[in-house]
Amino acid sequence: MSRPRLERWLWGVGGAVVVAQALLPVAWLLSLSLKRPEELGDGRFLPRTPSFAAYRAIFEEEQFRAALVNSIGVALLATALAIGLALFAAYAIARLEFPGRAALLAGSLAISLFPPIAIVGPLFELWREVGLFDTWLGLVIPYMTFTLPLAIWILSAFLREVPWELGRAAILDGATPLQVFRHVLVPLAAPGVFAAAILVFVFAWNDFLFAISLTSTDRARTVPAALAFFSAESQFQQPTGLVAAASVVVTIPVVAVVVAFQRRIVAGLTSGAVKG
Repeated sequence: MSRPRLERWLWGVGGAVVVAQALLPVAWLLSLSLKRPEELGDGRFLPRTPSFAAYRAIFEEEQFRAALVNSIGVALLATALAIGLALFAAYAIARLEFPGRAALLAGSLAISLFPPIAIVGPLFELWREVGLFDTWLGLVIPYMTFTLPLAIWILSAFLREVPWELGRAAILDGATPLQVFRHVLVPLAAPGVFAAAILVFVFAWNDFLFAISLTSTDRARTVPAALAFFSAESQFQQPTGLVAAASVVVTIPVVAVVVAFQRRIVAGLTSGAVKG
């Protein structure tokens, strides 16, 4: 076997091992969700008689339905607001000359590296005082705080690659700066917008720390936090099947979005990485 073929074979085997390692916990979770309660402790990987009883049970629970609505609403709202603000900020950083531009971008990235656990306590007290505790907005604000810097960085890198001549040509044709931004720059930056939006959405969708700390009822509690309050039919049973089924349900939207827009995500994340 020639060296190039051997290297391709080794890369293929290594990739297959990594993919299998990543998918094994998901497969185990799916298997648990399809098992009957009496089969959960048998140690078998595959269920003897697959059952969708756990899925029917979670959708009959008002707690899960409310949490699912909260997750969708909070994630979409946080994504829309973060991307909307990030577009304007990224445009200013990429296109305008002003003192401290590099420091502003570096400072925003430093904020995204700040440990969230450090602000949960103060946020808990502050949100109770101002009436944002156990509300959608009380979750959206911290989600935006930690995802906005990354979205600005991705979008500013992408907007730098958009030729200046396109905007100038549109202005010569009578377009206003806002029209150039909306109808020329934003469509051309679509891959970066998709990449940033999906990262923001995944962060908001998967967050547990803020969701469990800044909510107390089903009014705003999202699915990751609601899973901690799942209960079985009796105190002598573990809600393993219900938690597994709920985890599979909330994983499907993220996987579907990433698979559908994977090319745009890669294009957005790699923008500006290669000069030429």
